[in-house]
Amino acid sequence: MADPAAPRGVTERLQDLREGGLYRRMRTIEGAQGPRVLLDGVEVLLLCSNNYLDLAGHPAVRLAGASAYRDLGAGAGASRLVSGNMAVHERLERQLAAFHEQDRALLFGSGYLANTGTIAALAGQGQVVYSDALNHASIVDGCRLAGAAKFVYRHRDVEHLAWAMERTAGEAALIVTDGLFSMDGDVAPLMWLTELAHKHGARLMVDEAHAVGTFGPGGRGTVAAAGLCDEVDVITGTLGKSLGSYGAYAATSSELRELLINTARPMIFSTGLPPACVAAAEAALELIAAEPQRIERLQENADLLRSELEGHGLKVGGSRSQIIPVRVGDPERAVSACSRALDRGVYAQAIRPPTVPDGTSRLRLTVMASHEPGELRRAAEVIASAVAAVGAGGEWSIDLPDESGEISVHDVRPAAEMPPAAGNRV
Repeated sequence: MADPAAPRGVTERLQDLREGGLYRRMRTIEGAQGPRVLLDGVEVLLLCSNNYLDLAGHPAVRLAGASAYRDLGAGAGASRLVSGNMAVHERLERQLAAFHEQDRALLFGSGYLANTGTIAALAGQGQVVYSDALNHASIVDGCRLAGAAKFVYRHRDVEHLAWAMERTAGEAALIVTDGLFSMDGDVAPLMWLTELAHKHGARLMVDEAHAVGTFGPGGRGTVAAAGLCDEVDVITGTLGKSLGSYGAYAATSSELRELLINTARPMIFSTGLPPACVAAAEAALELIAAEPQRIERLQENADLLRSELEGHGLKVGGSRSQIIPVRVGDPERAVSACSRALDRGVYAQAIRPPTVPDGTSRLRLTVMASHEPGELRRAAEVIASAVAAVGAGGEWSIDLPDESGEISVHDVRPAAEMPPAAGNRV
């Protein structure tokens, strides 16, 4: 007889995921990434890629990576503090620092490693780190690893953050936020966050992963768009989205970079990035500067898709970017809507918990600069039809946390039956 106190088995856990509509599987893309791909043997319009500027397959990016592979080898061979620090790493770091108008930059193995390592290095015991409720999982885990107390403030709600910082006066270490939120496509209130950071003596860290190459002057992100390059302490970004490669970085002051080199464990204990990834990202960064029309085309495509979706009666929330959420609510209905759209040649991935809070499953649409207007118009019709077939979900709100900083998310269908919490900014 099984011990009732024993941990649940793998089979039972997988069954729970299936019954809750949260089971996942990987689909296979054959060939190169692009606006249209061969998915499990069928050509589809790709509307869920982070390859926003379509640079992953650009000839100049491919050539730069291939040349570095040929000339510099397949890998760095060691961590950068041992013998894995190469000239190609330092050259890209100088370019990234200039791009963000910061003193220096430091490469990491991935965006996840950049965020977890940086947050843990900047906040510790006896301090408080403040995190937006809809921050990326890498930020959430960085807060957990830091050893500091954490406070989760309601999404984009500066009044709630101010309330929390007043209650923890003298303990503030770090405010951390996505610049462009990865699931909702909206933008952080950076001006207000900067003022609160200054008032309470905290540092401000902004993750620009989805804003690099897509938002602000020259694609330099939300910080540059707000004119705050001199005010934000750390900007993290990725090489794996608009830059079409792999890896990540933190752009900051020379002194903070030295601190990260000496204390950020994911950098210290990881092999340096492969030279091919670094060289490919360098070529992509040069293309962004040389071809600003790519960013303009991306923004035009995003505006078009939002308009078309709204014309079909769909709500797209507060999206101001190439990330456009179509809210469904229930995870099984989101999966069903994804399958229906895929049957008609449009791949729009269903996003479910834990990536998003319970009750907020959606189709997360992302446009690319290389999508054609006609493709996007047809895609909007296909998405609207798929969502209508499964039954659209409602809006949601995030309640005021209790003193521990925990949040709860409620489906409010219809809103009149369960009004949002007072002061809600969602």
